[in-house]
Amino acid sequence: MSTFDRATRVLLGLLGTAFVVSVVHYIDNVVNYADYPAPEPGALLAPTAVVIAAAWFVFTAAALGGLWLWFRRSIIGAALAFASYSISGLIGIGHYTVAGAIGMPWWRHTHVVVDILCGIAVLGFAVWAIVRRDALRASSYAEP
Repeated sequence: MSTFDRATRVLLGLLGTAFVVSVVHYIDNVVNYADYPAPEPGALLAPTAVVIAAAWFVFTAAALGGLWLWFRRSIIGAALAFASYSISGLIGIGHYTVAGAIGMPWWRHTHVVVDILCGIAVLGFAVWAIVRRDALRASSYAEP
C-alpha cells in the first residue's frame, strides 16, 4: 500500500470523525444557543445561531473541496482546504474565553473538547501533507 493510500485512510477517518463530532457540536450550539454562556456585549466573537449554522456549512464545504483536491493529487490545495476546515473545531476554544463556560454540563464539554481535538488533528494532517507532498505525489502514481 502506498503512502498516499495510507494517508487517504487516515484522512478519511479523521474527516469522518470530525464531521460526526461537528454535527453534534454545531446542532447543540444552534438548538441550545440560549444555554451557552453569552459573551460580553461587543465581544469580538459573539456569533448568532444563524451565523453558527451557516459556518458549519462553509467549513464542511471546505472539507469536501479538500477531498476533491486530494483525490486529484493537488496536495497543497487540499491541505490548505483541510487547514481551513480545521478552524471548525479549533474555534471551539472560543467557548472557554467566555465567563461561565466551565459551568457547562459534562456532555457539552465533551463534544466541544473532542471537536477542538479533531481540529488539531486535521490541522496536523494538513501540515504533514504539505511537508510530505513530494512523497505523497510520487507514491500516488506508483504501481502496486
